[in-house]
Amino acid sequence: MLVGLIRHGLTDWNAAGKIQGQSDIPLNDEGRRQAEMLGERLLNEPYSWDFCITSGLSRAEETGKIIAGKLGIPLIEPDERIRERAYGQVEGMTALEREAKWGKDWNLLELGQETDEQLQLRGLAFMEDITARYPDSNILVISHGGFLAQLYVALYKDKYTERLGNLSLTIIEKSEQEWNALLYNCTRHILQNQR
Repeated sequence: MLVGLIRHGLTDWNAAGKIQGQSDIPLNDEGRRQAEMLGERLLNEPYSWDFCITSGLSRAEETGKIIAGKLGIPLIEPDERIRERAYGQVEGMTALEREAKWGKDWNLLELGQETDEQLQLRGLAFMEDITARYPDSNILVISHGGFLAQLYVALYKDKYTERLGNLSLTIIEKSEQEWNALLYNCTRHILQNQR
């Protein structure tokens, strides 16, 4: 079983440095172009994918539609467990705005955001569920940077800490009780196509 974990394409809030959380911000044109590039890349790689699942937030869903369309695979019902972290009062704010209002340690305050532990638990629950339901499938999962970072902490502890790029691809393979990373945070499809 292979799972391709993909961070959605660029949005205007990404470009402005605003935390999106569960605010439903759409892709921008660059994000759509990034999704096209990844779809092209996946068409030309040796892995075959059976279906795609997204978080249900429009930026992930549109990324999934573009990629699934390129590959000619189904896009199944969204799964809310792979949504971005809920950031509460912090959503829509830049780093400067957050620090001006709450200080540099804003993330340690109780501002309505989900904890790392909550994110990790829902990430692991999702992985256990898809393993049980689709043990012989190769699945593309379109999710979000904050969520995926915490899923990688849950699976690999501190082995992978690099910031995840928009439309980055990570491929993990199930073997026995472990998920082995075959590829991590790869954006080759974007780097090759930079203007």
